[in-house]
Amino acid sequence: MKNYPLTERTEAPATCAPRIAELARNTAETQVSVRVNLDGTGVSRLHTGIGFFDHMLDQIARHGLIDLDIDAEGDLHIDGHHTVEDVGITLGQAVYKAMGNKKGIRRYGHAYVPLDEALSRVVVDFSGRPGLVMDVSFKAAMIGNFDSQLVHEFFQGFVNHAFVTVHIDNLKGENAHHQCESVFKAFARALRMALEFDPRALGSIPSTKGSL
Repeated sequence: MKNYPLTERTEAPATCAPRIAELARNTAETQVSVRVNLDGTGVSRLHTGIGFFDHMLDQIARHGLIDLDIDAEGDLHIDGHHTVEDVGITLGQAVYKAMGNKKGIRRYGHAYVPLDEALSRVVVDFSGRPGLVMDVSFKAAMIGNFDSQLVHEFFQGFVNHAFVTVHIDNLKGENAHHQCESVFKAFARALRMALEFDPRALGSIPSTKGSL
């Protein structure tokens, strides 16, 4: 039997430069600052003035293993709309900046996450094309003092400025808090998968076009 030489393997680098970005957005309605480390450990420092929203952002940090520092001062005397939307916009901008050229990332991510009776699925694609498809029928209009309609506004702001396609489906759920939290946890897990480096494709853009 003829012996063929083994193909030489390229090893992944021991360390990669941390993907960190810091941005601020100041308007007549809100002042938002965001700092992200996509290669973090899930540490967060959050202050939006909306307790339930901070709780949801903490899910993104903890389950996405993203270090997240967010300060937001908004016109909460009106309602939470501008604050939630502008945090989504600024977070999307920060994630986009931190990603860099996207070489070596997996690009796609997906997750199913249950929370008691609720079950949600989120699928993401860092395609360079913003798009949101969201099918969530919340069982309550308000979750504490948080308007459940603002979940869509947050994700719309994020996808428009991170240039990512996101599909969100709440498959089951009777409690609005559980529905919402399972969505954010699934988003965090899908984000983590998509942003991880693929050791078999380091240094290459995950697209046949050669760019994203």
